[in-house]
Amino acid sequence: MANHRQSVAGIIFTQDSSKVLLIKRMDVPVWVLPGGGVEPGESLSQAVIRELLEETGFHVEIKRKVGEFHPKNKLTQLTHLYECTIIGGSAMTGDETADIQYFPVSNLPRLMPPPYQEWIADSLLHADKPLIKTTHSVTYLTLIQKTLKHPLLVLKYFFNKWKRSLLSD
Repeated sequence: MANHRQSVAGIIFTQDSSKVLLIKRMDVPVWVLPGGGVEPGESLSQAVIRELLEETGFHVEIKRKVGEFHPKNKLTQLTHLYECTIIGGSAMTGDETADIQYFPVSNLPRLMPPPYQEWIADSLLHADKPLIKTTHSVTYLTLIQKTLKHPLLVLKYFFNKWKRSLLSD
């Protein structure tokens, strides 16, 4: 499958897995796992290591692949989720990241879009092999519900997505 339609996300837990590292996006102020697109010629592991460094300031090593999450519709893309361990660096915000914090897995932030809660729960399963699942939590109904509840956030998200697609063409 071509890299241009794939993305990666990294998940970092505290040693006891009671807290998870999240970033607050700069473009749309919601809390998410760090990650992004796979660049041409880049491996999935290179992409997640690069994305975590860019979005958190941390150098990481991959602990394991949690899973592949396949799109149910055109709202998402194939995403590879990796559990990582911090091996250096320090927390830094930047062009894409407004804030970086650990949150208790039992008390995640209110402004967290799907599928991140689902992916955190899947990571905590510690399955013997990577999961292969369809991302069911990102649906057109969910989008409508989020738009009604947080119209400015959703509009800002789609404006930024449209702007990025223009710049990449």
